Amino acid sequence: MPPANARVFDPATPARRAAVAAASVLLLCAALSIMLFAVMRTPLKDDIAWLLYVARRWMAGRALYVDVVEVNPPLIVWLSAIPIQIGAWLNIDPQRIAMPFFIAAVMGSAWWTAVLLRARGGLFADRLPVFAVIGSVLLVVPAADLGQREHLLVAAMLPYLVLFAGSLDGIRPKLVSGLCAGVIAGLGCALKPRYAGVFVALECVALLHNMRPWRVMPVAAAATMAAYGLAVALICPAYLARAVPLALALYGGTDVTFFQLLSDSAVLIAGEVVAILLWRHARRDLPERNLLLALVVFAGASTVVCFVDGKDWFYHRLPATIVTILALLCWAISTWLHRHSESRRLRLPMAMAGIAVIVFGIAAYQRLEPEVALAVEPEVTTVQKLEQIVRREHARTYIAFSEWIALGFPVVNNTGVAWASRFDSMWALKGELWRARFDPATSKEFPIARWVAHDFIAGCPDIAVVDTREGATDYIKIISDADPSFGRVWSRYKKIALLDGLTIYRRGKAGCIDPWVAAEARVTAAR
Repeated sequence: MPPANARVFDPATPARRAAVAAASVLLLCAALSIMLFAVMRTPLKDDIAWLLYVARRWMAGRALYVDVVEVNPPLIVWLSAIPIQIGAWLNIDPQRIAMPFFIAAVMGSAWWTAVLLRARGGLFADRLPVFAVIGSVLLVVPAADLGQREHLLVAAMLPYLVLFAGSLDGIRPKLVSGLCAGVIAGLGCALKPRYAGVFVALECVALLHNMRPWRVMPVAAAATMAAYGLAVALICPAYLARAVPLALALYGGTDVTFFQLLSDSAVLIAGEVVAILLWRHARRDLPERNLLLALVVFAGASTVVCFVDGKDWFYHRLPATIVTILALLCWAISTWLHRHSESRRLRLPMAMAGIAVIVFGIAAYQRLEPEVALAVEPEVTTVQKLEQIVRREHARTYIAFSEWIALGFPVVNNTGVAWASRFDSMWALKGELWRARFDPATSKEFPIARWVAHDFIAGCPDIAVVDTREGATDYIKIISDADPSFGRVWSRYKKIALLDGLTIYRRGKAGCIDPWVAAEARVTAAR
């Protein structure tokens, strides 16, 4: 409770509540409209398009992790199968279903979080404004990365964090709410198992507050993750036998240095430091202090996970970024509603919170603005230009030699061409080159270049895209050196176009069967 000398702003008058509700609805509708406009008129995010492709092949009877290579655990593939099935029922392209499906899931979590927060009263007494703020942050901050695993994960964890904070306040969650929050948080963590470390961090806080470890929520979360692990071992043993060793051996090829990651995460880390300082400033008298503590611990642990991953991709920072913004907003609004008589003492903290929120807001705008611009003129995107070439050339098979997944997906999804590779891009080949520098035996265990060459010859793509932008790796030479038959087949391809730093090749009339192999077969047959 606020101290006796606190001046509490009373938002409970009908006029004020109506104004806040109206502003909240406008805020959420604006965020939802902008995001729907952006995601429905621009090419589907490459990772999501690839997962839809994987899910479709899995549903068609292909062996996951055998016929198609994917290094993520299977839950995200199973989830991606849902919009495909919905699209089949409604006779609608699954790509038109996928993003609204993920947005609906995120908004459902935001609403449930607002409902759980309502039980705390005070700042959270009205669900609509709370839902609008949480929903808007969940929609706008990810920008083009909306629907990524990390985005779904943080949405799934929010109800758990709210109930966990209530437990720190001595409020025991209802059995059904605790079970549901634990199960959903466990499934969210299953999307990216390294986030189990977040649960460990939260439980350390619980132990410091003399809370028992066998509470409903953590037990439900742990049981869910254990059940999922058992299901993966029984249903998808190829994930453990193939995908995990492949990822451990080659995925480090896309890592960046610690200092580069530190530089890329500077805004996030600065925001977390501000949130921690604000929590320390208010830890004795702010009613929401334990909620702030739960959010700060989650953000810090998520940042550690991000550094363990070693990637400079923004969506890896999404969980920590979203929760840090929510923590800053929670502190600022709560402090404004419970203004203390020592107002001068609050000037610096309020300025810090305001600056941090503004910086995060500017960063979100900078990520979202290009997506909205592309939505206004979608025909200028590289993806749509490639799709036009594929359709113009009446291609039936297609491949792209690049680490940029978007050159393959959603081009394949939108045009219906067959993808002539078991990989979504050349990331694995880059990993083979990286690993070979200090472990030459890698090429024997994972001969990625020869696998790519085999898929290329067997798939016989009509159109091949080669990434020739500045700094791009010459994968054609690397694969030709690894497998001469690829070089002989590649000689039949002719350049037909240049596009945004890419070179487009068309296969000649001859087939893709290696002529030397065909000659040997004729000699053998003659004998």
